[in-house]
Amino acid sequence: MKRLLVANRGEVALRVMRAAEAEGIETVAVYSLDDADSLHVRRANHAVPLGAAGPRAYLDAAALVAAARDSGCDGVHPGYGFLSEDAAFAVSLAEADLVFVGPTPDQLGLFGDKARARALAEQHGVPVLAGRSHAVSDAEAQDFREGLRPGEAMMVKALAGGGGRGMRVVRREDSLDEALTRCRSEAKAAFGRGEVYVERLLPEARHVEVQVLGDGRRVVALGDRECSLQRRQQKIVEVAPIPGLSHRTRGQIEDAAVRMAEACRYRSLATFEFLLDARGGEEPDWYFLEANARLQVEHTVTEAVTALDLVRLQLAIARGATLDDLGLVPGRIPPPRGRAMQLRLNMERIDRDGAVRPAGGTLAVFEPPLGPGVRVDSCARAGWTPSAAFDPLLAKLVVHVDDGDFAALVRTAKARLQELRVEGVATNASFLAALLARPEVAAACMTTRFVDEHMAAIVDAAEHAGEDASPAAAAPQGAAEAGTRDRDPLAVVRHGKAPSAGRAARIAAAASAVPAAAAGPLPPTGSVAVKAPMQGTVVAVSVAEGDAVAAGTQLVVMEAMKMEHVVAAPCSARCRGVLVAVGDTVAEGSSLVFLEEADVEAQAAAEQQHVDLDAIRPDLAEVFERHRFGLDEARPEAVAKRRATGQRTARENIEDLCDEGSFVEYGALVLAAQRR
Repeated sequence: MKRLLVANRGEVALRVMRAAEAEGIETVAVYSLDDADSLHVRRANHAVPLGAAGPRAYLDAAALVAAARDSGCDGVHPGYGFLSEDAAFAVSLAEADLVFVGPTPDQLGLFGDKARARALAEQHGVPVLAGRSHAVSDAEAQDFREGLRPGEAMMVKALAGGGGRGMRVVRREDSLDEALTRCRSEAKAAFGRGEVYVERLLPEARHVEVQVLGDGRRVVALGDRECSLQRRQQKIVEVAPIPGLSHRTRGQIEDAAVRMAEACRYRSLATFEFLLDARGGEEPDWYFLEANARLQVEHTVTEAVTALDLVRLQLAIARGATLDDLGLVPGRIPPPRGRAMQLRLNMERIDRDGAVRPAGGTLAVFEPPLGPGVRVDSCARAGWTPSAAFDPLLAKLVVHVDDGDFAALVRTAKARLQELRVEGVATNASFLAALLARPEVAAACMTTRFVDEHMAAIVDAAEHAGEDASPAAAAPQGAAEAGTRDRDPLAVVRHGKAPSAGRAARIAAAASAVPAAAAGPLPPTGSVAVKAPMQGTVVAVSVAEGDAVAAGTQLVVMEAMKMEHVVAAPCSARCRGVLVAVGDTVAEGSSLVFLEEADVEAQAAAEQQHVDLDAIRPDLAEVFERHRFGLDEARPEAVAKRRATGQRTARENIEDLCDEGSFVEYGALVLAAQRR
């Protein structure tokens, strides 16, 4: 491998390029229209524009293959996210005689299907939570929920992908339908597949994982990590090794990961994730969760405690090296050296109720901490304006200590975090500092629900820390705090006539905690501008000009922070204009839809009185006509030929053989393809 295409962007693209450089491999960057000024473009030996904007540029497999081939590459590294777990992409690279730096297409297909991975675990004696190891229908999901014990909850999860997308907790019966809808939609948008499966929720769980490396023959475990500090199923803090775990349990989960990986002769890096029952102490019950057949965001903490470069190992395996060649002999991997923590610095605002909204702007200052035991992976720099179309990760701060207990690592990480200085973009720096100040964290009493359960207290502590600090010290979160305190509570701005008291209350309730409207087109007189509650990308527009909408009707669906958010009508109204389309990235407070208050329920009732219930709609008439095409009455010539030879048609035979109404026909609109 002499030249490598890095099929990704941002900090992970830079990370891969550094490893390739250490291996003497030239690198080629690719970039979207809104990434032309990104650091990864400058860092590569060569750069190729993809000709599209936003994530779809990096999801265009054909364009990436062409870029690799045309630039003389012989290998492609996918990073994480985007096409890193796409089996079809790996196949297309192989067909173009390009090396995919990752596992085989079959292995990607296996672990990319979470239900198949669950089944593999069961086959090899690895415990899993009660659930369904296949894509479920609405009825199956409902049956599973009804089978849970009183007080138990369930998870709905995307069958493909990972990273927290397409995942919802269902605690109440009336929230299941919405969870299924949103999870399927998120999964379809992110991974191209909308299937979901279900499993029982472990109420008090720790989220842990094992890093493995395989050469296609043998597999070795390279340590473990804890990722329990999450907000809404999104990891924000990761540590290595797992604190407070017995040698026996640690060995059990590492053995389970290796056993599953060796069962499919795994090649390259992978992470096997597990849930531990937090009520079990040092030796809890544990369950397989999923496997990620790629480089993980949090691979940095494993590198810190093992002194291994995981990306260079990936490259070596892709070039044909074995574990023996790399000196990684199973059973003789050195124990971790010290402890490490990764903090994900995100461009976001966090509210007391747990709502997380992406933040934008131009970085005026970006000064990360420096010194021994500190690593910062980032593509940020002063003067850079991050695109709102991408994940809001700004930097990964990794802190390593050679000795001391877990509490010492937490103290050191908090001190390094407070040395960070960011201006111009709101971040979660103060939130992370307040989280690390919690005594439960220092004592390693962590669960996946800890952050969500203490969200209000953590946000309050972050705000107070920002208010009490000096201007210089407050800089990392200053923009975020100002944005939180100065928000205009009205998201829907009325023009023309004054709203009624009841309507004003409904608007305020629907639009609370949303920033003041950005400059934009004024709504028609007497109408309402429904605003974007956060910065994000429009993934669905459910209304058109002239439509009648009842209060609570879905108007627009936006994707932000890896989740979909429904923007609903705050009142009964008529749509007087739609300002966005699918694929648009909009700023917080931007106008989405214009509405004019109207009692559409009464209008609909009046219109119903004048509807001809016997009339057949044009679309239904077309369906009837297409079905008629396959009936005998539409095939007089064919019927005549059969009659001429004394034969009957298939439909005539069915009429005689089956009781009326008992025959059900499938595939009536399917026509056989003809060879040419």
